[in-house]
Amino acid sequence: MPVAVITGGSSGIGAATARALAARGWRCVLLARGRERLEAVAEEIGGEAEVCDVSDRTSIDDAAARVAERHAAIGLLVLNAGIPGGGGFLELPPERIELVTGVNFLGSVWGLRAFLPLLEAGAPSDVVVVASVAGTAVPLTSGPYSASKHAQLAFARSVGYELAPRGIRMHAVNPGPVPTEGFPQDKALASRFGRHLVVTPDEVAATILRAVEKNRREVVTPRVFRLAGAAQGIAPASLGRFTARLRDRWR
Repeated sequence: MPVAVITGGSSGIGAATARALAARGWRCVLLARGRERLEAVAEEIGGEAEVCDVSDRTSIDDAAARVAERHAAIGLLVLNAGIPGGGGFLELPPERIELVTGVNFLGSVWGLRAFLPLLEAGAPSDVVVVASVAGTAVPLTSGPYSASKHAQLAFARSVGYELAPRGIRMHAVNPGPVPTEGFPQDKALASRFGRHLVVTPDEVAATILRAVEKNRREVVTPRVFRLAGAAQGIAPASLGRFTARLRDRWR
């Protein structure tokens, strides 16, 4: 039975991905900070739970060591753990900005480094970084969150070249707004325009599996958000005016 490790596996995209993988015969090891919900999801799918903080190198290194005691190799690592920012650079306290950066960006870096030996042992193997369309374009006023996702996406793009000679394939999945506990998306769902851009955790999980199965290096869902990334590079001022109008509409 192939083994997959999923960070942020206690809810949202992580839990949906674990359920989808388990249905396809994967043994899933779920990582998250909260024990109760984590163990509940792991029990539901017949998987394993490891409580850890991905932003803490010692914590995730210790979790990887415990996994290595039970499994000689893994075939898939899904770096999904993430938290919202909840404001801009000038309004959030420094501690929140550090936490957002630590979980969203550095959590992916430390997670990959911690599980790299098991991925090499399981090669050919795959890594999925769950970034965001906020990593391809700057939405509204989510400065620290967007910056962390830009860094996370740049990490996935860069380290993919380092992993290839080791037999490890890198995939970046960039979802649009996803209604989860940390990201309720109430304003987007209330907008006639915005609700067509929202995707569910199950839809993102299906996109993750397709990216791995079809060896897609980078995927955006919904696909309409590809335009945002292109506009950010080609016409950033126009994109800025458009997002400002959306912000005013959703207030």
